[in-house]
Amino acid sequence: MRTTMEIDDKLMKQALALTNARTKKELIHRSLEALIRQERIERLLGKLGRFPLELTSSRLTKLRTNG
Repeated sequence: MRTTMEIDDKLMKQALALTNARTKKELIHRSLEALIRQERIERLLGKLGRFPLELTSSRLTKLRTNG
């Protein structure tokens, strides 16, 4: 889809520098994919509910080795 829009130059330069995207098109695609992924994660979390996770690094290591 071809779209014309005005994007803040400073914002675009910062995003290009941070992501090392080679083109503006690549940056927009990656940004949209990241936004979609984040929204899907938030919706899943909303459906699953939230619970406190009390894990220490030693407990996590023990779970990894013992199953």
